[in-house]
Amino acid sequence: MSKPRPVMIAETRAKLLAAARHAFGTVGYAQSSMDDFTADAGLTRGALYHHFGDKKGLLQAVIEELDAEMTARLHSAASRAPTRWEAFVDECVAYIQMALEPEIQRIMFRDGPAVLGDISQWPSTKGCIAALSRSLSHLKADGAIVDVDEEATARLINGASSHAALWIANSEEPQETSKRAVEAFRALLERLKKPDGDAAEARATISTGS
Repeated sequence: MSKPRPVMIAETRAKLLAAARHAFGTVGYAQSSMDDFTADAGLTRGALYHHFGDKKGLLQAVIEELDAEMTARLHSAASRAPTRWEAFVDECVAYIQMALEPEIQRIMFRDGPAVLGDISQWPSTKGCIAALSRSLSHLKADGAIVDVDEEATARLINGASSHAALWIANSEEPQETSKRAVEAFRALLERLKKPDGDAAEARATISTGS
């Protein structure tokens, strides 16, 4: 019995994504061949063009998949923090540190910007800024941070974390660069805190149970 068409379409797309992700993550975008993708997936070039348009479209799809996985991991890291402020810092720092991982480093922070352009203009950036803005709003309500323009601050934090990740990914000494970037980033975030922010947030956490 043949599989339903939607299932076959999903399987074809998944095979091409997996083959491309492996190639992009190991040899890089420039050295990857569309013929290699299709051969590894057991498919034709026509299938690739149908689902992704071209090689650039395939890279975009791989980045979207990788970005969704990174977001899930960041949320998981934040969920383990004892306070909302620590969750916020841990999530931001974890994003920067992901630039040390070979696959993320190559696809997201080297080939991605080189092929798709400025990372600040990617569609996913808008969602990141919105999420940061919401977090800052909650922290203000808790009394954990000073009164700031949430959107402006979110854009600055997003820009700083993205630039830090790019710096790490393109550094000749990524481990050392990551250490320096994280230390400086934590110091910047600390300037947002109210002097009594920890106590205020602790009271808010107890009262809300969150």
